[in-house]
Amino acid sequence: MSSKSKGLNAERDLVHKFWSKGWAGVRIAGSGSMRYPSADILATNKLRKLAIECKTTKKVGKYIEKEDIQQLREFAEMFNAEPYLAVKFNRKEWLFLTIEDLEETDKNFMINTEKAEIKGILFEELIK
Repeated sequence: MSSKSKGLNAERDLVHKFWSKGWAGVRIAGSGSMRYPSADILATNKLRKLAIECKTTKKVGKYIEKEDIQQLREFAEMFNAEPYLAVKFNRKEWLFLTIEDLEETDKNFMINTEKAEIKGILFEELIK
């Protein structure tokens, strides 16, 4: 299975998690491949709106392009949504981080397992 297919399946899994908890969630097709700002998932429970960029990895750290984070910021602002990075490390639960939780490098943003487990919140905490 390609990494693109794994990422797509992970996004779908997350959308199903939202629906199972009474939230509406949609995957935004083409996110990251069009010139307009977007996120991977948009979710709401009528009271809150979340714009989520999803990343999965088998490694202990994940680099995210600055452009991806900038698009997430812009998209969330346009939709009046809370921007989150959802990261799933190998054999771990989804963790949700704010942009401020990420470490900025010269060319990217970065998050590792250790920092994600300290700063991130689990799905159940996110939807409270």
